[in-house]
Amino acid sequence: MHNTLSGRFLILTIIFVMLAEIMIFVPSVARFREDYLLSRLERGQIASLALLADDSIEADLEEELLLNAEVFNVVLRRDEARQLILSAPMPQPIHKTFDLRDASALELIRDAMSRVFDREERVIRVIGNPVRDAGLMIEVSLNTGPLRMAMIDYGLRILLLSAVISVITAIMLFVAVRRLMVQPIKRVVGDMQAYANNPEDARNVIKPSASISELREAEEALLKLETQLTSSLKQKERLAQLGSAVAKISHDLRNILTSAQLFTDRIEMSEDPVVTRMAPKLVGSITRAVKLCETTLTFGKAEEPAPRLASLELSEIINDIFASERLASTDAEVAFVEDISPGFTLMADNEQLYRVIANLVRNARQAIVSSGKAGEVRVQAAQTEDCVEITVSDNGPGLPPKAREHLFAAFQGGVSKGGSGLGLAISAELIRGHGGELLLQKSDETGTEFVIRLNR
Repeated sequence: MHNTLSGRFLILTIIFVMLAEIMIFVPSVARFREDYLLSRLERGQIASLALLADDSIEADLEEELLLNAEVFNVVLRRDEARQLILSAPMPQPIHKTFDLRDASALELIRDAMSRVFDREERVIRVIGNPVRDAGLMIEVSLNTGPLRMAMIDYGLRILLLSAVISVITAIMLFVAVRRLMVQPIKRVVGDMQAYANNPEDARNVIKPSASISELREAEEALLKLETQLTSSLKQKERLAQLGSAVAKISHDLRNILTSAQLFTDRIEMSEDPVVTRMAPKLVGSITRAVKLCETTLTFGKAEEPAPRLASLELSEIINDIFASERLASTDAEVAFVEDISPGFTLMADNEQLYRVIANLVRNARQAIVSSGKAGEVRVQAAQTEDCVEITVSDNGPGLPPKAREHLFAAFQGGVSKGGSGLGLAISAELIRGHGGELLLQKSDETGTEFVIRLNR
């Protein structure tokens, strides 16, 4: 019970209501004491009227008047003259005098609390104003015993009433909170559990129905989250199926290319000058295609091989890539510019770095070709004390916004129309394997720029 929201709310409500009642209780007891003393002053004044009407009354009548007024004596001040009207023997001297004419609220509360906790019976003097201006002042002396008992009885009745009000209020609030808040929250939790058991079932997606605005906002946020998650799960399932298909195709394609590789070995032995010049490039292209199929298969298994780092000259890789791309660039005038200082070397895996830069250069060339305008693909390199930066840039139309959202996600960040997006995903993974990062530096209508950053 105490671990539930409604149970804790019930307990806190009882406590807070009791605290509020206690804050009311103390002034109420002080007010009761003041009324009690004022009533004794009024009774004493009424008892004194009998003596004022008849100067000579019997002692028994005087004692009865004081007994009914519950005071020991009555003193009136009229015309600046203080006159003892009624009196009876007092059991003890006067302990303290209380003037009710100018008493502040704090003084009344202090005197009331001290009286409640003082168990000893005492005789006190009380001073006040006579009723209906029947003099300048009236004072009486009385025993504090009956006063204390009356205050305790009144206080107990107030506390009992406060307890009843607290319990009733707490129960009403408990029922209201359970109906308006706890049950809707439990319903949301139930919807979340049902969705968690089968997130792919669209019927389990929450349907906002809360009337409380804050809970309604939470339901709407949860609806958005579950909708996106369900869509992502379906997309992941489709991508997994697509990845399986790509792996099968890559496996068969690798076998075909392997056979083609065997034929190129014979082409290399040709004495034709053109064939002799083109054969190495053809062999290299087929070899890389075979390795690409193999790495596509390993990508599906998350088994991309670790890079074999060696010192290599970057210009040789760039020249080889440019030569292949110039052969493919027939639809538009694309210039390939190498801005690398002679003898620029770095530590990297030759094959993997070739694949990354070739992919970026090919994407840049295809972007320029798709624009139908002449353009330029530039590769630059620079090194600092901490890293080596290779920049591949073009002045094409830039990447579409949708491509930038999932640029390095497999099968989602395709740059060219009909592309799978696998190239950039693999490229980013290969560079991470080198301890570096592949970044999109910029992409707008003036062109696109990628940066390969390798830590030294």
